[in-house]
Amino acid sequence: MNPTDMLLDAMISLIPPALVGVLFWIMLRSILRADKGERDTYAKIEAEERAKRANALGEQP
Repeated sequence: MNPTDMLLDAMISLIPPALVGVLFWIMLRSILRADKGERDTYAKIEAEERAKRANALGEQP
């Protein structure tokens, strides 16, 4: 077995862990983006509810 074959075998053996790492990164990124979107939406709804409550009580927003 020559050094080129050994290097090729080493490179091929790194492909599965690299693909799993990329898949993990994509999944984690999508989860974090969904969480951020949910928090932004919740903050918007909360601000609207606070404004409604302030208007109902005759307070300044």
